[in-house]
Formats: sequence, C-alpha cells, structure tokens
Amino acid sequence: MVSRLWHLTLTPTWPMSHSICCFRCGASLSAMSLPIARQDLCPECGVELHVCKMCIHFDANVARQCREDDAEDVTQKELANFCEWFEPSETAFESGRKSEADLALEELEAMFAGLGKDEDQAL
Repeated sequence: MVSRLWHLTLTPTWPMSHSICCFRCGASLSAMSLPIARQDLCPECGVELHVCKMCIHFDANVARQCREDDAEDVTQKELANFCEWFEPSETAFESGRKSEADLALEELEAMFAGLGKDEDQAL
C-alpha cells in the first residue's frame, strides 16, 4: 500500500491543454480531459485509449514491452486495461504505422476494384 501511495503523490498534474494523439490514427485528443479513463475511445477511429501503446512506459524493445518494473504484465497491448501506472504519451502515434496501414488498404481496394464492375455489366 505504501508503494501505491508513493505513486499517487508523484503522478504528474496535467496542464489544461495537451498535444496527445491517438496511437492508431493520429487524431488529436486535445478536447479530451485528462486523465484518460479506461472506457475512453478515440473520437475519430473508436479505438480504446487506456492501452499500453498509448503509455509513456510502453517500449517495444524491452521485456514485457514496459519500462515500469512494478506494472502488472499486460499481454494485449492494444486493449484497454486497468494498469495503475498508465500515463498517456504525446509520442504514441507513429506516422509510419498509419502510412503502412493506408498503403495496405489501398492495395486491397485496388485488388478488388474490378470485381463489382464485371457483375454490373452482366446484369
């Protein structure tokens, strides 16, 4: 209990404005109040926001992908969790990840673009 109280006293006080963006789509979350609640969703893409990939402690290059040693292990890094160490990161969004997803979607659309036209001509 003492360690948890220690964490509460060191939790940062968030400024009125922030530049936090959704980790998935990059949409600004500046209209949202902090701290981010477990149920909060991105207003643009609807993804859950209280997730490991939105946290300042998330690091894909370390064990358990978390730099906080006292945090419980969370296996689903993109699903909402109850981690008490969660602090939203202003650098969670990686524009390269969005570009890769957009590119893949464009390739899928191009792959299936001609299917509907052949059926329309046959009717």
